[in-house]
Amino acid sequence: MPRPLRLKRDGWLGGTACAACYEGLPWITGAAVMSAGAPDARVLLMAGLYSIGAIGIMTLNDFKAVEGDRRTGINSLPVTLGVERAAQIACALMAAPQVVVVGLLLSWGAPWHAAAIAASLLAQVALMRVLLASPREKAPWYNGTGTTLYVLGMLVTAFALRPVVLP
Repeated sequence: MPRPLRLKRDGWLGGTACAACYEGLPWITGAAVMSAGAPDARVLLMAGLYSIGAIGIMTLNDFKAVEGDRRTGINSLPVTLGVERAAQIACALMAAPQVVVVGLLLSWGAPWHAAAIAASLLAQVALMRVLLASPREKAPWYNGTGTTLYVLGMLVTAFALRPVVLP
């Protein structure tokens, strides 16, 4: 009998799988249910972008178990890259897709939504500076502040795409 696939043992695979399931699939499923059909390409694009950002969130969640992961052979990004480098990558993974989202929303005629996400991103960047100064200690704090702003940005994006989903 084949052994089960253990994505959690690899920081990139585990984080990507969780991010896709936590962010991408709900976007796609919600849009399909609301529109009673296949989601628009813009919804799929946003689902992909926010899933990429969620890999950063998953990486920050791994900070609480670095020693245990090391002992049990779980190669989370904080274990394989070190806490500081993993924090930098997590921040980049969260910020870069939001920059793209802002640009896309502007090009799709949703300037107020784009502005709200840009403002949220600026606040996140300020919070990221605090996180990066002491990543291990500040990861739980950032999850309660910066990650909340990230999630609110997803909500704003969903409102921007409402005319696409519910024409």
